[in-house]
Amino acid sequence: MPPAGPTPSPPEPSCGERGACAARRSPRSPHEGTSTRGQDRAPARAGAYRPRVLIEETAGTATWLDPAWRAGALAWAGDALADAGLVLAGEPEQTHVQPWSTVFRLPVGDGAVWLKSAGPGSAHEPALAAALGRWSPERVLVPLAVDRGRRLLLLPDGGRTLRDAGAGDIATWEAVLRDHARLQIALAPHAGEMLRLGVPDHRPERLPAMVGELLADDAAQRKGRPDGLAPEIRVRIGATLDGYAAACRRLADGPVPATLQHDDLHDANVFVGGRRHRFFDWGDASVGHPFLVLLVALRMAARVLELPHGDPSLVRLRDAYLEEWRGSGTPAELRELCDDALRVAPLQRALTWRRILRGVPPAEREEWQGAVPGWTAEHLAPGPLTPPPPA
Repeated sequence: MPPAGPTPSPPEPSCGERGACAARRSPRSPHEGTSTRGQDRAPARAGAYRPRVLIEETAGTATWLDPAWRAGALAWAGDALADAGLVLAGEPEQTHVQPWSTVFRLPVGDGAVWLKSAGPGSAHEPALAAALGRWSPERVLVPLAVDRGRRLLLLPDGGRTLRDAGAGDIATWEAVLRDHARLQIALAPHAGEMLRLGVPDHRPERLPAMVGELLADDAAQRKGRPDGLAPEIRVRIGATLDGYAAACRRLADGPVPATLQHDDLHDANVFVGGRRHRFFDWGDASVGHPFLVLLVALRMAARVLELPHGDPSLVRLRDAYLEEWRGSGTPAELRELCDDALRVAPLQRALTWRRILRGVPPAEREEWQGAVPGWTAEHLAPGPLTPPPPA
């Protein structure tokens, strides 16, 4: 998401602002979907000199543009390509540089593969992407190679995203949400494994304490800054925390299991084509209640389909998603849990932004830090399924 100001309504997410947006701008590679092992890969062959890729807890454009860092990362990618039977066919192009990640397009044959480096706040992404490739390869972009220590992923080209294809219509979004629910259901048995891989733990029973710390973090909330959380907003949020904790308890005690929660599910993170949609860009992801994924998804659907909040079509999207969870409860029970999830989600999103900015140099973090108080204030705003008040 772009940084939010002091108003309670942050702008909607867009590709290039969060995560890789990789593997989507060139024709489909003939090697799509292959994997070298889905495990960590050594950066170089024995006896071969390669520039060292630094692992210090920093990120930012200074890191991504540093010649020594680039040389080391591209050398690792070259060796990984060779292991996959691919040959670099031209000059790498650095297509995406943000404080939290960078992406290179590497031409191979008649297509391309993509090298992504994640920042410290998304350090879990390489290991998670490799695991998802083992657990549900038909629903995700399977990496060719990853290096967890260096936070590097080599990804095949995935074809067109939903955004490339024109963002679709209500039926397309319905199918996307159904497919994503099926992925979450398939991954629920692996929640413990994901936590052991370092995926952030945002399960609902943990959120009240985490939110308390978030509200007390004056630096993250930009106290005293024009784009910071206003004191009166902080007081109003504090008065709602008992209700917030109660909603979290209902989610934790309910019948829907914790699983992977993408937290940035929009039209640029979904590949179209084939029998089912495939999902990528897991830098914002956490283990948590699955229904929280609907906050960004419904907001973006409303934006691209030009629907007002509370529109019946958005309710239809929610119901399509919840229908896939029918084995976990009655429709009424699932709708009530969804209401709780949408109430809980904005403060959880603020926690995600605070994590994503970890390790970013202060000068670059300054530009984006307003997202944390912006999403914090969003807690007081109506959700995407709430109709606007009468004029």
